[in-house]
Amino acid sequence: MAIVNNTTRLLDSRKISYTVFELPAEKLGARETARRLGVDPNLVYKTIVVTRPKGKPILAVIPGPNRVDLKLLASALNEKKVNLPSEREAEELTGLLAGGISPLALLNKGFQVIIDSAAKNKPEVHVSGGQRGLNIRLSVKSLLDLTHARFAEVSIPDLEESD
Repeated sequence: MAIVNNTTRLLDSRKISYTVFELPAEKLGARETARRLGVDPNLVYKTIVVTRPKGKPILAVIPGPNRVDLKLLASALNEKKVNLPSEREAEELTGLLAGGISPLALLNKGFQVIIDSAAKNKPEVHVSGGQRGLNIRLSVKSLLDLTHARFAEVSIPDLEESD
């Protein structure tokens, strides 16, 4: 039986088409998730929590092989500076464990969502379902509409090959 949580119930209630993938309930990086699902790592998007001096936190949704570029993100938001909190701080801000942080699980929680512009040309992407071990594939349009996100170039390739 597939995992059911608030995220899947929300998608069902809005009649949004999606596919659930179950993975081990441990913290897997986006690259490892892609490997286990047998999909292109550029289709597995990770959610990075970013804070700013004043105002609501940001969720940067970026391709798995990339890292958020704080200067690009700050520029896209017309902010002087944004910061990357520690993993523990990100968990405290979201109430979710790292590896399970998802824009879908944080709807109406005060987060501004920015999806990397690389997603514009993709029909579907994979994102966390709001808990470790739950991955959801859905259309980019559905993700954009649900999260009230906007596209911006906010990531660059991560040459260190880690999540």
